[in-house]
Amino acid sequence: MKSPAPTPHASPLTPTMKQMNRSKPMKHPMPMKPESHLKQLKEITAVLFSLAIAGTMLPPASHAAMLDELTTPLADPLLAQPPVLVHGKPLPGDQEGLICSPGPTVLREPLSLADAIDLALCQHPQVQAAWAGIKVQAAQLGEARAAYLPSVNAGASQVRSKTSPAAGEGVRSTQSYYAALTWRLLDAGARAANRRAADALLEAAAAGHDATLQKAMANVIGLYFDAQSSQASEQARAQSEALARQVLETALKREQRGVGSRPETLQARTFVAKAELELGRARGQHQKALVALNLAMGAPVAGEEAQTLSLVPPTDDDLPALELDLREWLQTAREQHPAILAAQAQLDASREKVQATRAEGLPSVDLSAGQYINGRPNQSPGVRGERDTTVGVSLNIPLFDGFSRTYKVRGAQGQVELRQAELRDVQAQVQGDISTAYVEASAALRNLASSRRLLEAAQSSVDAISRKYDSGIADIVEMLNAQAALSDASQERIRTLSDWRSARLRLLANAGRMSRSVLATDAKP
Repeated sequence: MKSPAPTPHASPLTPTMKQMNRSKPMKHPMPMKPESHLKQLKEITAVLFSLAIAGTMLPPASHAAMLDELTTPLADPLLAQPPVLVHGKPLPGDQEGLICSPGPTVLREPLSLADAIDLALCQHPQVQAAWAGIKVQAAQLGEARAAYLPSVNAGASQVRSKTSPAAGEGVRSTQSYYAALTWRLLDAGARAANRRAADALLEAAAAGHDATLQKAMANVIGLYFDAQSSQASEQARAQSEALARQVLETALKREQRGVGSRPETLQARTFVAKAELELGRARGQHQKALVALNLAMGAPVAGEEAQTLSLVPPTDDDLPALELDLREWLQTAREQHPAILAAQAQLDASREKVQATRAEGLPSVDLSAGQYINGRPNQSPGVRGERDTTVGVSLNIPLFDGFSRTYKVRGAQGQVELRQAELRDVQAQVQGDISTAYVEASAALRNLASSRRLLEAAQSSVDAISRKYDSGIADIVEMLNAQAALSDASQERIRTLSDWRSARLRLLANAGRMSRSVLATDAKP
């Protein structure tokens, strides 16, 4: 009784029942002799061995470059990379993208806000990571498109066997060659769903990069104006200290002439000490703000590459009013903000993954073809000169996988719910940031005129009391009070200007509308 034949599998090495297995060798116009095959095999082996030896002798960088050229001779054969990877990413309203110079950047003196933003967009690690994320998703899209194409494999082997003399055979050397093709013809939509998901993820990566740019610009804007305000505050404290020393000198002269008193001189010395203390604190705050700005720009804060920053001094020019009200800002953000667009694209990709996971458990049709000379790989050598050609179509029907597919679908559905929650969270966060920046900008805009009038009044009061004090009409208390009021008015003016410019530009960045052209027009140094 004969044993049952083994069940065939869908593979080019083991043809199915629908495959046609022709045992006779195919006719060729010019059949190649086994000696020619052996010669080709030796030549190929010699080339590969030479490349392996050369790779071990070359430096690691050259070895990696050589392997990259051998394994990926074409940069983008399926046109999966978006044009942004070639031409750069222009910001909203800009005509062209920012060109980053390789190598360390030398900071300009003094550093303007536009230069600080350019450095952040080129050097910040989060921006660079978002740019690399676009490349990763472009490669994933290429893999999804490659699923529609066939895969072709070829190989060669040489087997040398030796048997005992009793078997009537000595040493035998056999060379075998094969080529196999596999091509999925039909499926239940898994490849199409994976391709749509890859498209959505690429859009999410591009939008996420835009959101990272806007976030980096908003962060740099806030820290730049903090540093600029602390710089102006330090200068104002230095002026207050100089004025306090002048008051002390006047008090000493008045005491020497017998016009003033010892308590007045002590009060003036106390005021000088207080001014020195406030100046030291202002310098510390300014250095702290510069360190934070350096980190936001991606510049080193220590080591040989660290550079000392000096900022453009703030001007006292009022900027125009806000173009839109809060409701219009929020509506614009819902439609155009890159973070919201990225979260929506992630949600779309998750929904396509559900369809792809379901389709992977449905039937599919594959085409396979192969040609084998002198036997098949990983099998005993066949008869010399034997050719085996197979062509077949196989139908794969998944019947039972231990309910694994069920839980994969449930997991994909859970990812959809997770992305929906993340989308709502991003929308709430963006709307909150816009509302906060809008309120701050509106309040600072209303306070600009008041702070200017306060500073002008305090300066006039100091000038008037200084003349009276020099003439002996006013006492030291009036002079010190007027000087303290002037210092407070200067701080309020600096703070109000910084709050206005920072909140206005952060509002543009939080709404996803910040660009270098807008910055050049609106953000005056």
